[in-house]
Amino acid sequence: MGPQEIHPDPARDDHADSPAPTGIVVGVDGSEHGQCALVWAAREAERRRRPLHIVTAYSVPIFAASGLDGGYATVDDSVIREGAEAVLRHAVDKVSGYNIDVDATVENGDAAGVLLDISESAELLVVGTRGRGGFVGRLLGSVSSALPAHAKCPTVTVPLICAPRLGEEVTDKRAKADVAKEGVQPVENVVVVGVDGSEQARVAVLEAASQAERLSAKLRVICAVPQYTGSLAWVPAPMDRTALFADIRTQLDAGSQWLKSHYPDLPMEYELLDGSPVDVLVDQSRHVELVVLGTRGRGGFAGMLLGSTSDGVLHHANCPVMVVPDREDPRLADRANFGPVPAV
Repeated sequence: MGPQEIHPDPARDDHADSPAPTGIVVGVDGSEHGQCALVWAAREAERRRRPLHIVTAYSVPIFAASGLDGGYATVDDSVIREGAEAVLRHAVDKVSGYNIDVDATVENGDAAGVLLDISESAELLVVGTRGRGGFVGRLLGSVSSALPAHAKCPTVTVPLICAPRLGEEVTDKRAKADVAKEGVQPVENVVVVGVDGSEQARVAVLEAASQAERLSAKLRVICAVPQYTGSLAWVPAPMDRTALFADIRTQLDAGSQWLKSHYPDLPMEYELLDGSPVDVLVDQSRHVELVVLGTRGRGGFAGMLLGSTSDGVLHHANCPVMVVPDREDPRLADRANFGPVPAV
């Protein structure tokens, strides 16, 4: 990559007419959560040899005025913008040591809306799990849950608890307590992807395999089968679950052969586990590089929907989590050539 290219005025007024950001886009708000996401994004940009676009967004709050006159009062836009520019300057300085091209802008508008618009052209969006102490309440927490469900490109949320992995100091009391509780966990060079037999999960598997290649990591494909609940509780569990596991294993074996045809040199393993997908994947997150999920599951293995799983994992994971949106991929067309596919 060439030397860094940083706009002299990251809050330039003409950015609305500039080309849409591509490459790796990271949202920052001045919080430790945002700084953690920034470091992960810079490393990812370096791995992919893509430009890094740092963005922060703000909206000017309007307060209802009290008194006989009625009306509204607004906060001075210039004061807020200066705070946003300071956040960006600090972010740009923080990634100056990476061999990447850097671009940074301040956007005026709702943070979630701004980043969702950017997702139309970006290769990857990165945010912290939540923000604290950011300017004018534009906390990343308000967007980190909205982005994975609606973004047009994959999103990665980086929890503050994994700051020690990134060489970052943590002063946030809650995060320090979480780190102390978990202790220093050895991190395997493994990318984990959760599957449920749906096509959305197969899209996520392909993205996870690409990410494992970038990290020179092993890919671990996990299918966790929850206990029957509700109207299915009357089914004879021992007999039925034995048959279910056998059927899923057959389909997983077929899926592994399909994936191997597209990634012949990638080390991979498949695990079929008994338990809650959220609990299994959160436990995995304690000692792997990344967990990858689809946005939702549909028509896969009995009763297993990645939609609820991805939401649960995002809230409790101890490592970065990538959520991959449903999208077309020509490699899906030959899946049926390798064996049975779960019925939709």
